[in-house]
Amino acid sequence: MTETDRMLAGEPYRADAPELVAARARAAAWMARYNAAAAASAEARRELLREGLGEVGAEVEVRPPFYCDYGTHIRLGDGVFVNFGCVVLDVAAVTIGARAQIGPGVQILAADHPRDPAERAEGLEFGRPVAIGSDVWIGGGAIVLPGVRVGDGAVVGAGSVVTRDVPAGATVAGNPARPIR
Repeated sequence: MTETDRMLAGEPYRADAPELVAARARAAAWMARYNAAAAASAEARRELLREGLGEVGAEVEVRPPFYCDYGTHIRLGDGVFVNFGCVVLDVAAVTIGARAQIGPGVQILAADHPRDPAERAEGLEFGRPVAIGSDVWIGGGAIVLPGVRVGDGAVVGAGSVVTRDVPAGATVAGNPARPIR
């Protein structure tokens, strides 16, 4: 089993493995081109997104700058809007449903680390998929942690830290994010 296989299976892996270093370098080169294309047409940027991401639906808009680890593990549904400065650590699948709106400076983090300091010292990491449903609104500066699922139609308040699943239609805010209605 390769380190990439381990990573995608959610098992501990070594991020410094040559295959993963090369994949991140490819993603960095793609991000440099994408982020430099800020003045390009929306369609030209969508073409670049299709080149660097795993799946890109119709009428998707991702405002540069945009940052990710690999890109290929990110899936964006139709009509997704991602504002400036979004960071997606996609060491596991990150899925964003149709018409979701992601505010500026949002971080979506599928990357995680062992809690045991000895394992961290060995350079081990692991990932847990993040799924954001359709028609979700995530306010600016929010952070979505590894393994979290945000249900359809949910709202995440600006600056929130989402540590647990958010039910469909719920509104959450705070650190940690909690239901507010």
